[in-house]
Amino acid sequence: MSSHDQGEATDDRSAASVRSLETVTAAVLFALGGVLIADSLRIGAGWTDEGPQSGYFPFYIGLFLCISSLVNFVRAIRDPETAAEAFLTRHQASMVMSLLLPTTIFVIAIGFIGIYVASALLIAWFMHQLGKFPWSHTAPIAISIPAVLFCLFELWFKMPLPKGPLEQLLGVV
Repeated sequence: MSSHDQGEATDDRSAASVRSLETVTAAVLFALGGVLIADSLRIGAGWTDEGPQSGYFPFYIGLFLCISSLVNFVRAIRDPETAAEAFLTRHQASMVMSLLLPTTIFVIAIGFIGIYVASALLIAWFMHQLGKFPWSHTAPIAISIPAVLFCLFELWFKMPLPKGPLEQLLGVV
């Protein structure tokens, strides 16, 4: 087996089983339902002479969420096939992360460098790194799309979006 084949075999290994993700999802949703129930009880989840209290309907939504999560948790634990069934391979996980990490950095960067510069950088990253486009194709698009969006939102719709130091330097704040 060549080293290339070994790399592909490694990428096809399971990063997460169906069982593990179903149990984690059920536990998280059960916890959210519990928070909903607790807060509904805090503000009042009963029925008064005037009708239902503020927490009446949220209480039952939380209760149904907890019950359905418990059922899903038990089903996931009791089903032996889901323990071996791959939900996500390592290759698929790396593909998800190649999108998630730059997008997360983009969202954080908006607060520091503004949405237009962050958008230009994100577009450039995706086109060059993931799309394998040369810089001669990437740069004009990465610059023109945020410029068009600036005109659309800032000039035509008069809707200001977060700006950073570059826009201040250019006097467009």
